[in-house]
Amino acid sequence: MSGGNGVEDPTVTSTVAREPAMTDVARLAGVSHQTVSRVLNSHPNVREQTRLRVLAAVKELGYRPNRAARALVTGRSQLIGVIAQNSTLYGPSSLLAAFEISAALQGFAVSVHRVHELGQSSITAAVERHRDERVAGIVAIAPTASANEALAAVPAEVPLVTIDGDPERNAPMVSVDQEEGAYQATRHLLEAGHETVWHISGPPDWFDAAGRIRGWRRALHEAGAEVPPISTGDWTAASGYRAGQMLARMPEVTAVFAANDHQALGALRAMTERGRSVPEEVSIVGFDDVPEAPYYSPPLTTVRQDFAAVANATLHLLLRLMNEGSTGDTQLVITPELVRRASVQSPPGG
Repeated sequence: MSGGNGVEDPTVTSTVAREPAMTDVARLAGVSHQTVSRVLNSHPNVREQTRLRVLAAVKELGYRPNRAARALVTGRSQLIGVIAQNSTLYGPSSLLAAFEISAALQGFAVSVHRVHELGQSSITAAVERHRDERVAGIVAIAPTASANEALAAVPAEVPLVTIDGDPERNAPMVSVDQEEGAYQATRHLLEAGHETVWHISGPPDWFDAAGRIRGWRRALHEAGAEVPPISTGDWTAASGYRAGQMLARMPEVTAVFAANDHQALGALRAMTERGRSVPEEVSIVGFDDVPEAPYYSPPLTTVRQDFAAVANATLHLLLRLMNEGSTGDTQLVITPELVRRASVQSPPGG
């Protein structure tokens, strides 16, 4: 600071704090700055305990990697492109939010191009826009069959990882084991004493819906139970309500597995309106574990997907593609968890 005569006053100390540097992170975490760099670049040869200590130091200090400097050193952009359907559905929107957090922790910015539908022309256009932005790699949240051919046409030199894509497609992908989650849900209902389980599915062109149908059928076949006809929904509570109205009229229906929690909510409403109490007369299980699930009446038994684990696995797989040009294991599958609450009990007389 200078006085009135324009001369610098040596007794005054500047109060402007500098931005934390990588060396500050290293000092707080008790590691070398090379180790910090390896953690921030998702290098595989770092112990998990060390990685967590470094990330905690990054968060505590508010350290933000200098993307411009890193781009000069590595020769690549610190921007990742994401292609996602323009949707407010819980699963895809939660995946996108989790990936943005994961990328930010590793020093990457995320550019999202939302498409009205996951078709050939819209995905091709989104890929080209991302390439114009000079992104380092692309992630596609592509849960529908219509996206499969479009993604297969993406140029091979573009690092691309798909989330929830076609499990039969031999390409880098991270997904939740939908079949296993549905199997757990159905087994839980059967083990409660129900003779069979009725299913309200998601849309037929969604890979998630198809996987959940496979898991439901597998559990019924293993138990030697009858496989009832499927009621097809569209992920909304309204479609669950419509299916629930039909199922509520059938006294033989004592257990329902809905392909997501919103459809389960609709089925709950339909059962209540028809005088079928849950879980005393009908048990219901959902899928997703939306934040409201513990507050349904009754609290909903459901299957929880670990979106943070999916996001982290996706980012690490993409970084391997960007750094090494190959990934080794290209299909990474995250196992979901059954969350038991009050919407399931033994059937009447069971």
